[in-house]
Amino acid sequence: MTTGEPRIPDRRPGFIGAFRFKDFRLLWAGLLVSNLGTWMQFTALGYYVAAMAPNEAVGALDIGLLGAARAAPVLLLSPFAGVVADRYPRRLILFVTNGATSLLSFVLFALVATNHAPLWTLMITSALQAGTQSFDAPARQSWVPLMVPREYVGGAIGLNSVAFNAPSVIGPPLAGLLIASVGVAHCFLVNGLTTIAVLIALVFMQPAPPSSTRRGNVLGAIVEGVRFLTAHPVLRWVVLLLVVTSLTARPYNFLLPAYAVHVVHIDAKGLGWLMAAGGLGAIAGAFFTAATGGERRGSIWVLSAIVAALGVAALGLTAHFGLAAVFLVVIGLATMSFIGSSNIMLQTLAPDDMRGRAISVYSMILLGLVPFGSLIMGSLATLLQLRWTFVLAGAVAAVFALWIALSQPQVRDA
Repeated sequence: MTTGEPRIPDRRPGFIGAFRFKDFRLLWAGLLVSNLGTWMQFTALGYYVAAMAPNEAVGALDIGLLGAARAAPVLLLSPFAGVVADRYPRRLILFVTNGATSLLSFVLFALVATNHAPLWTLMITSALQAGTQSFDAPARQSWVPLMVPREYVGGAIGLNSVAFNAPSVIGPPLAGLLIASVGVAHCFLVNGLTTIAVLIALVFMQPAPPSSTRRGNVLGAIVEGVRFLTAHPVLRWVVLLLVVTSLTARPYNFLLPAYAVHVVHIDAKGLGWLMAAGGLGAIAGAFFTAATGGERRGSIWVLSAIVAALGVAALGLTAHFGLAAVFLVVIGLATMSFIGSSNIMLQTLAPDDMRGRAISVYSMILLGLVPFGSLIMGSLATLLQLRWTFVLAGAVAAVFALWIALSQPQVRDA
């Protein structure tokens, strides 16, 4: 680590300390409500596509195609979104992105409710929503460190993860009940309504000035951000492992509806409970991330990646509902610890004027490569079956993470 680089704070003032700051409280509350609808829509959309498929192979492939539709705009737009996050007011960006997300959820509701929702319409609508998220994520996540003093950043990022994952315990079972009672379409309606909570929160928040006043060549700014990440002795490995896991182990969540319907043989309610099990683990992982802050972050990061990957492999070895739920709790905990640790390391090791671009790469990987990975895994499932695809993907990710742990001591010590 070179002299003068920002370091992960050694002092931990308590993981709920970020709640002392009004703007963080407002954004956190808005996200908590909004993400309830997000998880309901995620569950409903996956179940709808899987249930319409005649068998496991087609279901996995269709979900993979839906993921690819989400991946394309994220991979295309995220580098520009990082520059936008650094150069333009973040509150304005979030107004636009959340307003568009809400509107597109209402469009999905109308399509499904009127039985005009073939796969291609879902792909287009999902692609448009993913495009808005590619601008939302770097603006929102790079804003969090500006809302709280530096010693609270680790806790704030962890609490931000809690706001995303706490609804994952309630949203999927609620979606299952809603699907069983009134149908899939109403889950999209709920998402459109709950997203408005973020818009309300933004009204009462203070405007955030851009981190950088520089203008000029956008492509040059993107290249500058990429060079910073690839040259950094720690962050280049963080980005590389994020890429590998996003193409292998992480897409399990997208393919879970196909696994539930065609491997475990359960309905929408059962899928909701499986996803809730993963959400329960993710909440534990988010609280763990918030509580540990920057302490031994590198070691926690790589160990979490190994455990999550092995959990995905174990999931592929069972078709039993109870065992699958247990494995999903473990996977959720380890995955959220890995993602949260990656976020903290990027946020705290990147300088202020580079943070938006660093987070845009992070967002591009999570929002773009994970859905693209679901297409790769869905295609493999047509040859290997979905269960053995999970086993292979988890094994590859675990071996790669172990190699980094053994060969890169500067990452373990970060």
